[in-house]
Amino acid sequence: MAEESLFFRPIKDFCQRSVITCSPDDKLVQVAAKMRERNISSMVVCENKLPSGIMTDRDLRNKVVAAGADPTTLTVRAVMNSPLSAIGENDPLYEALYRMSRQGIHRLAVVDGKGKLSGIITDSDIIRLQSHSPHQLVLDIEQARNVEEVRTVYARIQELVLHLSGSGTSTRDMVRMIAHLNDQILLRLIALLRAERFPDLPERFAFVVLGSEGRGEQTLLTDQDNAIVYGNELDPEQIARIESFAQELSDALIAIGIPPCPGGIMAKNKEWRRSLSKWQEQLDRWLQAPTPNHVLSCGTFMDIRTIYGDSSFEQELTDQLYTHVQRDKLFLMRMVENTLRFVPPIGWFGKIKGEKDGEHSGMLEIKKAGIFALSEGVKALAIQAGQLKGSTHTRLEALVKNKVINRKMAENIAESFDFLVLMRLRGQVEAVREGRKPDNYVLLDRLNMMELGRLQIALKGVEKFQEFIKGHFNLHLLR
Repeated sequence: MAEESLFFRPIKDFCQRSVITCSPDDKLVQVAAKMRERNISSMVVCENKLPSGIMTDRDLRNKVVAAGADPTTLTVRAVMNSPLSAIGENDPLYEALYRMSRQGIHRLAVVDGKGKLSGIITDSDIIRLQSHSPHQLVLDIEQARNVEEVRTVYARIQELVLHLSGSGTSTRDMVRMIAHLNDQILLRLIALLRAERFPDLPERFAFVVLGSEGRGEQTLLTDQDNAIVYGNELDPEQIARIESFAQELSDALIAIGIPPCPGGIMAKNKEWRRSLSKWQEQLDRWLQAPTPNHVLSCGTFMDIRTIYGDSSFEQELTDQLYTHVQRDKLFLMRMVENTLRFVPPIGWFGKIKGEKDGEHSGMLEIKKAGIFALSEGVKALAIQAGQLKGSTHTRLEALVKNKVINRKMAENIAESFDFLVLMRLRGQVEAVREGRKPDNYVLLDRLNMMELGRLQIALKGVEKFQEFIKGHFNLHLLR
């Protein structure tokens, strides 16, 4: 994940493959016209498909225009630089950087094992790589001076994910990176708002994130899931300032490209902005009457994570949850029952069933197919064990440590979860590249036989886990 690791990867992963070439005997004016037409600053010269030199706009300026030569009488051979500096496509990227620096040049031809031209790499390409660094993005977020600059940097998170997709970066690392960068974006917006408009906010409040954002498991499809908790002792004027802050923060998030939650789970809405005692009352209502809607709302709230402010509220609410489920198992049983409604779509002979009709015909809704059942099932086990903090993977580790599940089961759940998230993220990357809005659908006809096989194994892993939690929580006792 570190920026430095990029420089140990082969040049073929980064070079430009589409290279415009010419012959040394081509007429200079024709080649110059092609350079202008293509808006390029150089032309690689090839003989017998082997790169032999390069002609740049600097050569045209210094060797033709400044020298007073008649360009109509010249061929490329008269002005090109030869021999051309070349580098193997399997050489590490740092070698290209070293050669450019040592030779004082801006580009290198990239050749295959037979010496044939396979691409070109420039110092600009390497500079762009540094802008794709997560570390550089964090620095740019911290230096953003207003909402518009934050919006520009936020757009680069998507570019970074597209850039890293297929690079060998693990899905788990990619998701962690997205979550970390999104946290930094949110913190920067809060800092800007506090400095410009809200320096007088009380200390006793917390801005918290919920759902997948609370677990740190976001992908390219994200919206707002957040809330505010504040101290019982705050007066009406302080509460009004927090309300104004919540409204402006939500609007700023929308302005940079993070849409509102379709279900309205946002701190700008009054029902998601309460004092600690009011949240405690709300939590009791959810837990004591586990209707489907209450299970859904409470399930989202259970992933609470403090982004900014007083983290003691989070701990008090979590402790309240643990205390309740120790004396009354009904809520957890209903929560698990709800996850069992999401049956992995596997038909006869293990065939994966996509949507039957409509705009998503033949596609698989990957979240409903397995991701939700795994994350919510693990969450239920983690609540029962009093180990709710962190991501699904963190919770699995805690469950193993507390002997709720064994190591082999945790590894199988994690493997299924990671592959399903990979399919989700890859589908979203494909959608962005094709100009479509990212969603949770996977195009089954784009998967090869190996991928379909792995997807089938992952979904069967979901089925097996559902059978386990069904027995673990004694759902046969429900009526």
